[in-house]
Amino acid sequence: MSSAFSFCDLATPGVQGLRPYEPGKPLSELEREYGVRDAIKLASNENPLGPSPAALEAARGVIGEIARYPDGNGFELKRAIAHRYGVDMRGITLGNGSNDVLEIIARAFLLPGLESVFSQHAFAVYSIVTQAIGATARVVPANDGSQGPRYGHDLDGMLAAFSDKTRVVFIANPNNPTGTWLKRDELEAFLERVPQQIIVVLDEAYVEYVTEAEYPDSIPWLTRFPNLILTRTFSKAYGLAGLRVGFALSHPEVSDILNRVRQPFNVNILAMTAASVALMDRAHLEASLKLNQSGMQQWVDALVELGLDYIPSVGNFLCVDVGRPAAAVYEALLHEGVIVRPVANYGLPNHLRITLGLTQENRRAITALRKVLG
Repeated sequence: MSSAFSFCDLATPGVQGLRPYEPGKPLSELEREYGVRDAIKLASNENPLGPSPAALEAARGVIGEIARYPDGNGFELKRAIAHRYGVDMRGITLGNGSNDVLEIIARAFLLPGLESVFSQHAFAVYSIVTQAIGATARVVPANDGSQGPRYGHDLDGMLAAFSDKTRVVFIANPNNPTGTWLKRDELEAFLERVPQQIIVVLDEAYVEYVTEAEYPDSIPWLTRFPNLILTRTFSKAYGLAGLRVGFALSHPEVSDILNRVRQPFNVNILAMTAASVALMDRAHLEASLKLNQSGMQQWVDALVELGLDYIPSVGNFLCVDVGRPAAAVYEALLHEGVIVRPVANYGLPNHLRITLGLTQENRRAITALRKVLG
């Protein structure tokens, strides 16, 4: 093979400039590379309680069926979602996690010459799917604290970024990795001003964790704003991250478009079965939320004691300013057997995103952070 040849030259221009998404370090990798035992992972915003026991039992019940393809239409899961949220089954699109749904949306509505709009510090997948398609990303600076919560979405700035080339706008509510959120009135006013030819993707991966009274119930908006798509996941509060299942809610005509490019059998039988049951196990969800609230208080109290600034969050994580380049703090925590998430790639080089864990996991991580910071 010629030394001048590169397979990268064969890729599309958008893909040539991409860097692979970097997930949180797995426990097995940390223990293998660092010789650490009994490590804890607070890096990927997973539910520390795990999935509903009823969902696990349901998944075990269909193990014997894995030689056959799952229902490509996902009827039972769609029916469960429709019943839970009071929506039309025709407006549901299933995904291999909500990341899959975000990519489906990009493939359906973006192409070279068109644009997507999203906020600074927003979820990395918006940029990835836009660039992979060959479309252009318009990244709007986040609020500086003068007009809204610092690091939060600037909705007026996003509206100002629209052009005749804008086709999709991505809004995370709450946002990952900052944990910031948008109130009902401001988001509704934004939707009323968005032209109907622009698809609004409201990414609500952490919606179950939010308890604020002014947080919007977005589902009734689907009938008012046919250009609105809601994306949700079973990976966070429902504890099914390893099974990869998410969904979108939209106008049936929009869902029809999305399902034209959705890969067949993109959600496996274990995932669909477990998700259908998890959705109905309200007791397990309530226990998860209660643990999250106590973990949030545990961490906030510790950060105040340590004198560390943090971004107020309504998710199951906190983005913490460690007052110095966070990469070295992250590395030191690894040696203590604690995995968190550096977020320099989100434009926050001094911050670590820390998932709220079990009480004893939080205690251990706080002790390690205190030691590392000296």
